[in-house]
Amino acid sequence: MAARRSPTENRASREMGPGACPIPGFSDADSFVKHVLGTVVSATKSSNGLPQPGDEFDFYRSFPGFQAFCDAQADRLLSCMSHLMQYHSCRSHIKGRNKVTELEDKFDLLVDANDVILEQVGILLDEASGVNKNQQPVLPAGLQLPKTIVSSWNRRNTETKRSRSETFRLFHAKNIPRPQMKFKEKVDNSNIPFVPKIFTKPNALKPLPDVFLNRRSRMDRPEDLDVPAALADLIHQQRTQQNEQNMFAHPYQYELNHFEPSESLFAKTEPQMYKPLSETKFHLITTFDELVELNEKLSKCKEFAVDLEHHSYRSFLGLTCLMQLSTREEDFVVDTLELRSEMYILNEVFTDPSIVKVFHGADSDVEWLQRDLGLYVVNMFDTHQAARILNLGRHSLDYLLKQYCDVQADKRYQLADWRMRPLPNEMLRYAQEDTHYLLYIYDTMKNQLWEQGNKQANLVQLVWQKSRDISLKKYYKPIFTEESYLELYRKQKKQLNTQQLTAFRLFYAWRDKISRLEDESTGYVLPNHMMIKIAEELPKETQGIIACCNPVPPLVRQQVNELHLLVQQARDMPLLKTESTPLQQKKSPVLKADKTQNLLFGPHDSSHHEQVVHGSVPLIQTSKLFPDLEDDNLTLTLTSAKAVITIFDDLVANEKEHETLTTAQQKARTVLESFENPFRMYLPSKDSNAYISQAAKFDPSTKIYEVSNRWKLLSQEQLQKEAAKKQEQTSKAKDTPKPEAVRQQTQQDYIAAVQEIPSVRQQAAMAAEQQSAKRERAKSGPGAETAPPEKKKPKSAAEEPKNPPNFKPFDYRKSDFKVFAAGSKSKESTQFNPSHEAEVPHSKKTGKKNRQSAGNRSMTFTSSKSDRGFRHSWPKR
Repeated sequence: MAARRSPTENRASREMGPGACPIPGFSDADSFVKHVLGTVVSATKSSNGLPQPGDEFDFYRSFPGFQAFCDAQADRLLSCMSHLMQYHSCRSHIKGRNKVTELEDKFDLLVDANDVILEQVGILLDEASGVNKNQQPVLPAGLQLPKTIVSSWNRRNTETKRSRSETFRLFHAKNIPRPQMKFKEKVDNSNIPFVPKIFTKPNALKPLPDVFLNRRSRMDRPEDLDVPAALADLIHQQRTQQNEQNMFAHPYQYELNHFEPSESLFAKTEPQMYKPLSETKFHLITTFDELVELNEKLSKCKEFAVDLEHHSYRSFLGLTCLMQLSTREEDFVVDTLELRSEMYILNEVFTDPSIVKVFHGADSDVEWLQRDLGLYVVNMFDTHQAARILNLGRHSLDYLLKQYCDVQADKRYQLADWRMRPLPNEMLRYAQEDTHYLLYIYDTMKNQLWEQGNKQANLVQLVWQKSRDISLKKYYKPIFTEESYLELYRKQKKQLNTQQLTAFRLFYAWRDKISRLEDESTGYVLPNHMMIKIAEELPKETQGIIACCNPVPPLVRQQVNELHLLVQQARDMPLLKTESTPLQQKKSPVLKADKTQNLLFGPHDSSHHEQVVHGSVPLIQTSKLFPDLEDDNLTLTLTSAKAVITIFDDLVANEKEHETLTTAQQKARTVLESFENPFRMYLPSKDSNAYISQAAKFDPSTKIYEVSNRWKLLSQEQLQKEAAKKQEQTSKAKDTPKPEAVRQQTQQDYIAAVQEIPSVRQQAAMAAEQQSAKRERAKSGPGAETAPPEKKKPKSAAEEPKNPPNFKPFDYRKSDFKVFAAGSKSKESTQFNPSHEAEVPHSKKTGKKNRQSAGNRSMTFTSSKSDRGFRHSWPKR
């Protein structure tokens, strides 16, 4: 019930007035702390959206607007930090920018200021909790005298009546003995999958496998007494060559899948009002006899509420420290640390389908029950899921208590260390309140679901279905692999080189090993931010490792030398820049290709294969979809094939291959045959320059088929006639011999044409005359009168010298056609080649080349040689 402020406190608050609050604008220190915490969280989230240091920040820095905004915000932050440091009497020269070592000096100032502020905070906390360094260690609350509470965050609600019996003390984890030392069964921190801790199955529709029924027989195996129970059973199975497929399955999966709530649970009922806490019977269960009595009481109820209190900081897997149970008449708190090995007897009521178990946010509770107590839940109603379906403003238990019961929940002990024994009365009361009002909330929310569903049970059934899905959850142990560190590395969003990444990987493996061995959480052994800091700095000395941790974890201080060896091992790696790789997706099992006509066949599903063979779609090996199932009747078979792109391949008719294809493959082939390769014009063709699809040639519905047939009909007769005419002409030319007169005439014409061609000597004489005439004109000087050149007269045949009798005309059939290729030189032939001009003899007297006159000299080609059409002859300077 809602607590009210006493008249004395109201009168005192009126006398103090609003101006008496130490922090202006806030009613008390708690509201100020909440405001500051929200501001820090929002600022941290906003800082993640800023440009990353490096190229991205330099790019944004190039914009004047961004640079001006950064400078303004930097001055504002530096001014705020300076005022804060002045308030705590620290050096505050943080705004100076005239020094060379500006950044290092500012960082040193911040470190010193943080040390001073944190030291003051620690002193104040010690004074608030009554713990001073010169006093005795903290004792349990029952052995200490109550003291006045001076800290606002350690004070009960101001509306409650304060008395001496309600004062309490802070308890630190270092003052609490480890409960793991008292467990009858050792904690299993091994790196193997979790095996259910169950050996009896009450309310079973399907019997429990023999591997669980024989778990008690391990007491007869002395070699397995020092080994955790799950690991001992696994080793015993391997030793006896037993292979149990359902060893890691949910023991109550069959029962949950076949569970259907009764119709009475869907009907609208009148909510039963809860009793006040002062009038409700409360029982603390610490012995086995009391646990048996509790089990009998719960078996007579139609519903009861359940909640758990958990601790995870000083244990690798975590510990279920307390269980709260509430019926309509009584409240119970069970010490699960003391009765850890006997809690299995509650499976009789937890798995009873006729009893409703009411939870709030049972996602973690279900896993904790399986891991520590071996309990499973059948017929559960989760009020958190009901709040989500009702679309309430919030889904927490605090909101439901305020909404339906008008009770302000006290959440001071939500994160308390529940391992301490004996428990203070305040913590027991807090645990009782978690389940005391839950049954009334269950009745009210069920009626609201019935009304919002138009007076139908569809929404109520939906809540039970979602709650059943939560009950089907299985607990999975954290398994260490060689790539486990990559997930944490990607979350940190840090860019590490090879040395730093190697150190981070070695630290991660060392932390996991120590955590499992000492049964401590990874955050207690070495927090993530400290591990990243050491990996980035790579200190050369052990003092550097200690300096990276503040405060220094106890196990790090003990094994600092081993960490230093890991740092040296990382420093020996070559220094390279690394890139973060994406998360690897889990590969699904290979499907079984048994039924080739299966409708679920996908020819382009290549998620199970590594290689792709070019060609048509082949059929691959077969395997089971669910390899754990031995019965062939229960296996689901699918057809699996490799994905191959054959849209542009030439299709060749193959009857044998066509027979082996499935129906889907045959349909795919017919679709592919209708496509044409748009890049065929760039590929070499064998028959013709134009490519026509083989399918289009024989498809009457295509235009190619119509055009090709029409062209064949029109041109077939004409081609036949032309071929016949050519054949007749060739046959006549072979049959008719040439007359003798025609042969003589052609021979005389050929001889006459050859005689008209000047000989080599004549061409040389003509060239010499032309050169001598040019030299005479050059000697005459510029002032001399130059006679106009005489016109060339056609030479008569009588003036030309006669050809020598041994002249042989040039035979073009024997010419070397390689000279027409660029950059090639042909061998000199002794026969006459008219394509080359005669070489002009050089003057032996002067030894110099003949020069042309300035007016007739060409600037591009020389006059002596002219190899036109065969090679370039560029002018020489």
